[in-house]
Amino acid sequence: MLLIAAAPAPSPTPPTADTRFDRIWQDEWAWREKEGIADHAPGTVEAHIADDSAAAHARRLAYWRDVLTKLDAIDPKTLLPDTLTDWQVYRAQIASQVDDETFREFEKPVNGDSAFWSDLQGVARGNFANGERDYRNYLSWLGDIPGFFAQETDNMKAGLARGFTPPAVVMQGREKGVAEIAGATDPTKVSYYEPFTKLPATMPAATQEALRAAARKVIADQVIPAHQRLLAFLQQSYFPGLTKQLGADKYPNGAAYYQSRIRVYTTTDLTPDAIHQLGLAEVAKIRAEMEKAKADAGFKGDLPAFLTFIRTDPQFHPTTGDQLLKEAAWHAKRFDGMAAKWFGRLPRQRFAIIEVPPQIAPYYTSGRGGPGVYLVNTYDPQSRSLPQLPALTLHESAPGHAFQMPLAAENKALKPFRRNSYISAFGEGWALYCERLGDEMGFYRTPYERFGMLSYQMWRAARLVVDTGIHTKGWTREQAQQFLRDNTALPEREIVSEVDRYIGWPGQALSYYLGELTIQKVRAKAEKALGPKFDIRHFHDTVLSLGSVPLPVLEARIDRFIAEGGPSPYPEG
Repeated sequence: MLLIAAAPAPSPTPPTADTRFDRIWQDEWAWREKEGIADHAPGTVEAHIADDSAAAHARRLAYWRDVLTKLDAIDPKTLLPDTLTDWQVYRAQIASQVDDETFREFEKPVNGDSAFWSDLQGVARGNFANGERDYRNYLSWLGDIPGFFAQETDNMKAGLARGFTPPAVVMQGREKGVAEIAGATDPTKVSYYEPFTKLPATMPAATQEALRAAARKVIADQVIPAHQRLLAFLQQSYFPGLTKQLGADKYPNGAAYYQSRIRVYTTTDLTPDAIHQLGLAEVAKIRAEMEKAKADAGFKGDLPAFLTFIRTDPQFHPTTGDQLLKEAAWHAKRFDGMAAKWFGRLPRQRFAIIEVPPQIAPYYTSGRGGPGVYLVNTYDPQSRSLPQLPALTLHESAPGHAFQMPLAAENKALKPFRRNSYISAFGEGWALYCERLGDEMGFYRTPYERFGMLSYQMWRAARLVVDTGIHTKGWTREQAQQFLRDNTALPEREIVSEVDRYIGWPGQALSYYLGELTIQKVRAKAEKALGPKFDIRHFHDTVLSLGSVPLPVLEARIDRFIAEGGPSPYPEG
């Protein structure tokens, strides 16, 4: 009998680079979900606050370093074009996380602009679309506040021990929001109770009362006492121990720390000095534009006199907060009538225009936007600028933050780590680009409104000078304020609050103008290369279809847009 040897089994096909990448991000995303730190759509009501202990951060640093090693073992040249974009975005995300953890950014969970306790209160504005389940989740989440505050207190103690705190000068009065809750005697008057004043009418009355009773109890027994303990720590230990130095270069390993902030917020490796010099050049360029706008307004004095005129003349300032809100709403609706000429795809999500909460308004920015909301600061309305409101509205509402971020979240073609993530250089660069775009759109109706836009452009260019000046060149608070006075029409209140923001939040202010310059550069390149085939709607749709990406990724995608002939990124075109 003749025996025939069986043919050897074929060797398994090695996974492609695309497949290897998919396994890496899918495993990490599942781990991120388990850790409770995955990016979800704003308004999502979670059942727990993520562990923020030092042990958790050490665990995350080790994990993300391993992920970074795996990502770097993939040759990007072997990836398909769309996967390459995903790899670039994802690697930048992980590298930023490694930077944050390496420098123990979690030990400074407060700055001159925001703090962990004020950030938490935004959860009360969730949409609670899942009815009773969301309210039950929220009650569980409220119960986590004491433990979370204890972790944050431990983190701040560690920061104190090594001199890693926000500067004392920018934290004056910042405990107000904590004190308001700590001193509350009626749990129903605490901001965290607000969702229970809006329970859906379709919910059974007995369920409504049970939820309200549970909310009153958890706020009275856990939330208020947690704020009392936190307030005592802030007043007795933390605020008295804050550093008196302004510059990030004065922190332990400060120069490297500030360079890490540049990487995180600008997605570039530019040096502080290069950014400073670029800022000075851009300030000079915009100043020439401002001179022309001043002449167009018929003003006879010099530019400093015009800046003072804009800053102080009553005609340029609202008399009430309601006037400011109504003006903002009018500008937002004016854009709606122009949108179709400049954008092919519009977001489905609408946005509300609301006041900045009073406990943070005195030191908050003039406005802020995001999915579903355009926050307008009505505190001390006479200090706000009407000529700058059109540019602010384009930046914070549509087509800026309240437009770009929902488009990303609604784009199901994007992987989950891209839909709700936010990279400052892209998001803030886009919003600032929208202010300039308003000029092309004919959005600015008077020389004063156009000057308001230019003043905002100058403000962001000046940030390149001021932020690097404070954090690497020994600039004083007064020196930084004077630079803004000399070059922008910002009201005095905003000059003070903005400089304090840059002092307490190193590097973030750099993202805006560097991002805008990149978008302008790639648009000019596409217009030149495509000539009559260039469609501004296709360009804008392509930029916004990316979600939020590092600036080099944006540049690469527009190179591809040019090579493909400038098509719409959406099949329906």
